[in-house]
Amino acid sequence: MDRTFLPPSVAPCPLAPAARGWRPLLRAGLSAVVSLLALGIGLGPVQADPLPLRCRLGNGPWQHCSMDVDRPGERWSIQVAGRRIAFRHDGSGTVTMQDPAPVSPANSGGGGAWVPVATTWIAGPALCWNGVCAQGDIPLD
Repeated sequence: MDRTFLPPSVAPCPLAPAARGWRPLLRAGLSAVVSLLALGIGLGPVQADPLPLRCRLGNGPWQHCSMDVDRPGERWSIQVAGRRIAFRHDGSGTVTMQDPAPVSPANSGGGGAWVPVATTWIAGPALCWNGVCAQGDIPLD
């Protein structure tokens, strides 16, 4: 194509696929996409170190505990007194808890079943879910 008769706004770009050949660009783009997908599938969710907190079960004493966050604002668990208490948030405001050794029979839900919990703030400040309370830098989302 003779560029002498084309204004600059119509002249083909020297980096355009037609000027350099589209196959190398296509291969490079596909390779990049496949590599990124493979990394995303292979790694899964990134696991962070447990967050140190202070926790209280029922009316018991405050003690050291830790929080593992699988998906911020969606799935997390608290390790306290040799127990792992798991939590899920469905995005609509409902939080459920799975506790292998419930604080009281009233909120047992069958010991290990997922049960809805009330989320409240108490003085301290501490965030509580049916008698399981945590203090510290709690990631809320």
